[in-house]
Amino acid sequence: MAKLITSDHWVDVRQGLVEREIFSDRAVYELELQKIFGRAWNFMCHESQITKPGDYFMNAIGEEQVIVVRGRDEAINVLLNSCPHRGNSVCRAEQGNTRSFFCSYHGWNFALDGRLIAVPGSDKYYGDQLDFDEWGLTRVPRVESYGGFVFACLDNDAPSLHDFLGWVGRLGIDQIAGKGEMVIVDGIQKNRIHCNWKLAVDNLFDWYHPKVSHQSAIQAGVLTEEALFPMDQMVLLGEYGHAIGGPGLSPARLAESEEKHRQLVAEGGTSRRHWRSNPASREALGSAGVRSRGHPNIFPNVWITQDGSQLCLRLPKGPVETEIWWFTLVEKSMTEDERRRVIQAATHFFGPAGLLEQDDGENWSHSTRGSIGRVARRKPLNYSMRSGLDEVTVGPDGQKSIETVVNEHAQLWTYRCWEEWMTAESWPDLIAHHSPEPTDAI
Repeated sequence: MAKLITSDHWVDVRQGLVEREIFSDRAVYELELQKIFGRAWNFMCHESQITKPGDYFMNAIGEEQVIVVRGRDEAINVLLNSCPHRGNSVCRAEQGNTRSFFCSYHGWNFALDGRLIAVPGSDKYYGDQLDFDEWGLTRVPRVESYGGFVFACLDNDAPSLHDFLGWVGRLGIDQIAGKGEMVIVDGIQKNRIHCNWKLAVDNLFDWYHPKVSHQSAIQAGVLTEEALFPMDQMVLLGEYGHAIGGPGLSPARLAESEEKHRQLVAEGGTSRRHWRSNPASREALGSAGVRSRGHPNIFPNVWITQDGSQLCLRLPKGPVETEIWWFTLVEKSMTEDERRRVIQAATHFFGPAGLLEQDDGENWSHSTRGSIGRVARRKPLNYSMRSGLDEVTVGPDGQKSIETVVNEHAQLWTYRCWEEWMTAESWPDLIAHHSPEPTDAI
């Protein structure tokens, strides 16, 4: 049983150590459902998936299954998929269009905004005493969008989505939205892995493992060692646990990319590869954001891939099981051939059949197993790489970055913030006591 005590019990920031019990302990997991997923803004869907009234998409907040649906008034509602009569599901399909939600157990019927609108025999069986206003579907109280990405929050005390994301979280989305009008391809790839959800999250910042774990991709000539193990790293750390970690462009390489963009424009051409190099993108992304080529994670569990063509959710299904959802994004203006190439690449590298994901999933599963044994868990995990060796650079626009080699700054930051969520009693407590973005040595 985990001891829910002082703030340094699970994470020792000074030494870069993380206790193994957080990856398998049931009490820790139950607290996560309450204090993290129950309070954070959780990604629901992209607006392109619910364009018409009645369009819906099924998702989850922690282990609460929810329906994201476009109402008749065009508003987006998020409803718990549970009939208040006996708890039965009122929606079984993962995505679709409907005029209402119907419980197949006793026939209760609900409007797109969750209101109870019909009950068989309400006059005869209930004597007209059933309060329809009280017995509708439970609505998630906070629903907001940023850049076309819909989020929901169960906690009324939470800050706005904009403030929760901060500049680092917003940057992760801006790097996709800035490419143009985006749509999500129908058909979300889903699979389950026997691992703790946090290990699947922290791996996205890890550029130490690819040369070892993904050696088969290098030997097959699918990817180069330089692409999998870039030494030029840029880390961006945001409030509440958001972070971006991975390759970064030096000012010289950015200038080279901008020159290529200018030449293409002068010749009357376009290049999706160099879209960040145009003046509008530079202004929107900022001095550090425009040079970042890493993987963003929007806390707690939203991974956006390096090129912005995929988004991944790591949904907890118990302390040692995680459901992985892969969304593929394409620009609406793409030709069919361009669209097909993006989808083919997305399927090839990540997802259940992905060349890289299969390597990663095997590692996460065994790492989770290594946190269960009572003897093994006595020694904490080491996240100390580059700790105390790097400095934070502050750009002219205030954006803060760490420019270094392969490191574990973003992983340790994630666990540091995770513990602050877990020990805070409320959103006001978290706001008052969370770690600010680092501004000097790290």
